[in-house]
Amino acid sequence: MHPLDIAAVAVYLGFILGLGFYFGRNQSRREFFVAGRSMGWLAVGMSVMATLFSSNSFVFYPSAAFGSGLRIGLSLIAFSLMTPVVMWVFIPVYARLDVETAYEYLERRFHVAVRTLASGLFILLRIGWMASATYAASLVVSRVAGLPQTPVIVGIGVVAIGYTMLGGLRAVMWTDVIQFFVFTTTIIATLGLVLAQSEMGVGEIFRRYFDGREGVVVDFELSMSLKYGSWAILVGVFLESVSAFGADQVAVQRYLAARSERTSQLGALLNLAGMWIVIPGLLLIGIGLYSHFTDRPHELGASSLAELLEQDPKIADAALPEFARLYFPPGLAGLFLAALMAAIMSSIDSGIHSVTTALVVDFRDRLLPGLKPDDDRDDVRLIRRLLVGVGAVSVTLACFVGPLGDVFDIGKKLTAAFGGPLLAIFILAFFSRRATWLGVLLGAVIAASVTLVLMERFPDWFSVWYWPIGFGMAMVLGMLLSVLQRPPDSPLTYLEIMRRK
Repeated sequence: MHPLDIAAVAVYLGFILGLGFYFGRNQSRREFFVAGRSMGWLAVGMSVMATLFSSNSFVFYPSAAFGSGLRIGLSLIAFSLMTPVVMWVFIPVYARLDVETAYEYLERRFHVAVRTLASGLFILLRIGWMASATYAASLVVSRVAGLPQTPVIVGIGVVAIGYTMLGGLRAVMWTDVIQFFVFTTTIIATLGLVLAQSEMGVGEIFRRYFDGREGVVVDFELSMSLKYGSWAILVGVFLESVSAFGADQVAVQRYLAARSERTSQLGALLNLAGMWIVIPGLLLIGIGLYSHFTDRPHELGASSLAELLEQDPKIADAALPEFARLYFPPGLAGLFLAALMAAIMSSIDSGIHSVTTALVVDFRDRLLPGLKPDDDRDDVRLIRRLLVGVGAVSVTLACFVGPLGDVFDIGKKLTAAFGGPLLAIFILAFFSRRATWLGVLLGAVIAASVTLVLMERFPDWFSVWYWPIGFGMAMVLGMLLSVLQRPPDSPLTYLEIMRRK
């Protein structure tokens, strides 16, 4: 690495650690968990975008475009359909009930058992997601920097845990805002360099990309094994995004930190606008890399790019880091590494903070209130120690997720089994007056278990299909098993909450 690259990374890491120290002064529990409910729409929207877009996305969108085509771009349609649902259904519920976690609502609607189950599913989902997201970008960092992957994971994890422990949610959110600008700037710079190195016009790059390939943009074949099939993307990514942005404590915590319900809704809209900028940019990088390595397959160790992709589809994950290693000038390589580190840290900081919140609010405070210290400062110290423990578990797991598949499959497989049933619990709570706590609890447990079994039995199925499978199974079973109990007379449904204000 050139001294300019080292300087760029060092300045970035030093700055965000400084933010943690700055916001860490005089922390209270309310400040640590919800930033005093004082954040504006800009911080809310960009923090949600930086957190849930994550390092997985930074790697797999160019990889997908490079290896499988642009069908993953249909995710933008799914995200656009998701945003109104989150804005007008989920956010008003959390704002009007004044909860600390999303899962508090489920106790008011159903039973404490459903609350703890949903919170537990979230914790498992988010720890798996953190591990896969951290692994994905650290793989690229290690290749570009020429460092072993495990020390990269541990080093970046320690920094992210450090500023999160010190500064709480306010430090996490403002760091996410900075991280969003860092990796957006890097995407633009990378795209420009890829185009400059191609020695072709934009039209020729696109012609070469589409030449001799079918189903590049859409492929509506009904196949469980078709990678990035259009039906799977439209249905699966829609359900995944509703779960991630509506029922996941990572996003909910940012809505709760906003000044008002309207602020949270504007933040959700800003998040969508950011996606329409970042995702096309990453896909264009994949298109440019395909044209580049078509002319220079020897840089990936092959005589033909088409043959290489057929023999080893995972080579697509290596295209972007290999290009960065070979062609990025001093300074830009450092910015690229800083962007990847930003993506990793935005995954870790938000994940460990929200998981800690769920453990404290939904389990300790609710089930073991005697463990809560009387003094607020003692409580913050205890929360910080728990956060370090959660971070250590997540970083350790990130060192071992590589054998599960490529970076896209890793993320989906580790979240789908739990995220689909979790979303079903919320939908039944909002819109079914007949749903009972025992029915939705049993339905979610059975659906999550069966989905995990299907993943083991059918490894060739495209991972996104497990979202509608888990969600649909939990919905059907939840309704059917609700006949085991008499439904409540006045359930706290979405319509009932909307009538309150």
